[in-house]
Amino acid sequence: MSAAASAQNFVAEGFSYAVGASPIAGPLVQGSNGHLYGTASAGGSTSGCPGDLPGCGTVFEVAPTGKMSALYTFCSLPNCADGFLPEAGLILGTDGSLYGTTFGGGAAGVVNGYGYTGGTVFKISPSGKLTTLHSFCSQINAYGVCLDGAWPMGLIQASDGNIYGITEQGGGVAQGLNCYEPDGNEYGCGTIFKISPNGKLTTVYNFCPQLNSNQICPDGEQPQATLVQGSDGNLYGTTAYGGSNVCSVLGCGNIFKITPSGKLSTVYNFCQDQSCADGQAPGMLVAASNGNLYGMTSFGGLLGGGSIFEIVKSGKLTTLYSFCNETNGGPCPNGASPTSLMQAKDGNFYGTTLEGGANCPPSGSYGCGTVFRMTSAGAITILHSFCETNCNDGAYPRAALAQGTDGSFYGLASEWGSAKNGTIFRLSTAP
Repeated sequence: MSAAASAQNFVAEGFSYAVGASPIAGPLVQGSNGHLYGTASAGGSTSGCPGDLPGCGTVFEVAPTGKMSALYTFCSLPNCADGFLPEAGLILGTDGSLYGTTFGGGAAGVVNGYGYTGGTVFKISPSGKLTTLHSFCSQINAYGVCLDGAWPMGLIQASDGNIYGITEQGGGVAQGLNCYEPDGNEYGCGTIFKISPNGKLTTVYNFCPQLNSNQICPDGEQPQATLVQGSDGNLYGTTAYGGSNVCSVLGCGNIFKITPSGKLSTVYNFCQDQSCADGQAPGMLVAASNGNLYGMTSFGGLLGGGSIFEIVKSGKLTTLYSFCNETNGGPCPNGASPTSLMQAKDGNFYGTTLEGGANCPPSGSYGCGTVFRMTSAGAITILHSFCETNCNDGAYPRAALAQGTDGSFYGLASEWGSAKNGTIFRLSTAP
């Protein structure tokens, strides 16, 4: 990778359009051959892509030498039966195959004339052979809701060998009307599913079987972040909306626990007070080495720019760090709107923010995002601010970081770079 930042411990390489563009999802995964694999939500070939999409997305590969190539280009099959818009990262299965999802496409065709289709779960070999395991929206009720779910996001392989995931919309909805808007913005509240490596899909949970007195889904709505498995064997996740507290027409989001048998319970509802000092719209969780869960919220917190928290499985939440936003004292040199978090081998947490930091010529002083390190006590150190050197290092990182076998951290910036298609970067914390 060619140097693209002033610091010697940070290097980045821009995506060419053929390899992919707008890499928004992670983390990257490292195969037994040492290669890195990931997804780009756009780029590749524009042939066959629906509407005005700038390419249907790719699965890409990065060799240890730094050479990047497209392992698979989506919409290679007629009518995008293989899917398009991969907006979640890959996982490496115990069988050596890579598994992922596409946000649209699949064999079910266009749903409700909305343009985006139900999406897929796929398996791809390190040599590039792709197999679609499931196409969502195989069943649609009279209200236009995809009963098996629609718009899948990230996957996890649990200790039972099954692969679990969530869909942002769809599912069996009570009376067919919860989370349903005929303008096409919402068609169901989301699901949790499991799928075997041979493609048998089972819906484990349908969100929002009923509404509360505030017309909000008390169990949550629109799960978007990948599930994690706790030390107790249960799966944990978040919903961006819903819950018991009112901070918008859709609710503030929550943390939930679900057993392998499908029993769901709420662990925490965000916005315990009107200021949302505990955060709003939670994102991904991390099952930490101390047995607790760590996570982040995109909004709220003491300064309004999101937060990082620790929560015990009984539901006690502690806010470890609050990011600022432009309204509450920006620019924000430590970042704003956290997008990812992971725990490294040294026990510290590493993550990214979508905005804030020291640099950002494209959008002024508010910042193009950061990479940060946080101790378990909540002390933050900024390791990189994006958009140095004509933004060849990239901007607006959304994907979670991955730690390679060499100890370095690898990540993705969704925009800019040398070709303005985003970047893949390596960051070393060694002196």
